[in-house]
Amino acid sequence: MQITVLGAGAGGTAVAFDCALHGHQVRLFDFDQFPDNIATIAEQGGINAEGDISGFGPIAYSGHDIDEALQDAELIYVVGPAYSTEPFGQAVLGKLSPGQTVIVSPSSCGGALAFKRAAGLALHDDSIRVAETSTLHYAVRLTEPGKIRVFLKLKAGNLLAALPSKHTGDILELIADVYPSMEPADSVLQTSLQNANPIIHPAVTLSNAARIEMTGGDFLFYEEGVSDSVGRLIEALDKERIAIGNKLGIAILPDPEIGKRQGYMLEANYGSGYRQAPGFLGISAQPQLDHRYLNEDVGYGLVFMSKLGHQVGIETPGIDAVINVASIVMARDYKAESLRTPESLGIANYSADELARL
Repeated sequence: MQITVLGAGAGGTAVAFDCALHGHQVRLFDFDQFPDNIATIAEQGGINAEGDISGFGPIAYSGHDIDEALQDAELIYVVGPAYSTEPFGQAVLGKLSPGQTVIVSPSSCGGALAFKRAAGLALHDDSIRVAETSTLHYAVRLTEPGKIRVFLKLKAGNLLAALPSKHTGDILELIADVYPSMEPADSVLQTSLQNANPIIHPAVTLSNAARIEMTGGDFLFYEEGVSDSVGRLIEALDKERIAIGNKLGIAILPDPEIGKRQGYMLEANYGSGYRQAPGFLGISAQPQLDHRYLNEDVGYGLVFMSKLGHQVGIETPGIDAVINVASIVMARDYKAESLRTPESLGIANYSADELARL
């Protein structure tokens, strides 16, 4: 299959490598402000990987020319932080063809909706099939340009939903050789809410804010950053996320439970479960507070959850408190910025029943 991957960070590089390793012809694109990894992959003709999956994956094209990257594409992965989804959608505006499939991975709260709007596709237009996953399928780091370390390729517990959902099964079949453990979700709201990064990352970051600033992040984020009290904060936020799902008729699993299914965690609890999780061992804290663990996970994740909760009548005092504290600490108003909300996604006027049918 001809596969294009938009996004050459650690996640996109892992997707490109894995697809190439399975015999697909892969083309990799990123914007020209991110040249190093793209250039090295082009120079060496592919991607080196070590860890849970390893070897060398040949890449047919690695560059900044979107038309060259999309050449003959049957399947397009959009892989990056939440703030990259709309720019990638705008980059392919008017360039997609009927019959192509696009997968936004991970959703990062409404990724498929955001991509469709940016790419000029109507909500229920299925001439181009668009889907999203609940999380990235790897715990992975870019160790140097052209090389990744894959700590874990998920064993289960990554959900996929198409928009509209009638195409979910067909898309799962399309990607089954590379992702046989991918599971169907009821809707893109289930994939959006099942992603717990906004629940975990801001809670741990704010609880360790002084340590991050004073040491430049010289500690282990999960092993040393998640005490039992921090775990109680994560749990409180998680309960609010689950309550929003319940109101929509969507089953959202507690994060430690999905973490066990995915292979990240051994214990389904919010304290030692994170500290002793094999999938999190050795992961360092971020070097500064100005990082996606706040800017993405609060600005795009928690704000979305808060506004969605209020839209369907679920109060989110813990989530709102974290948004407010993060805004004070970062000297910006994440809620006022409204980077990703039901309003920005065009679903603010939907009832709970209408949202559940997306």
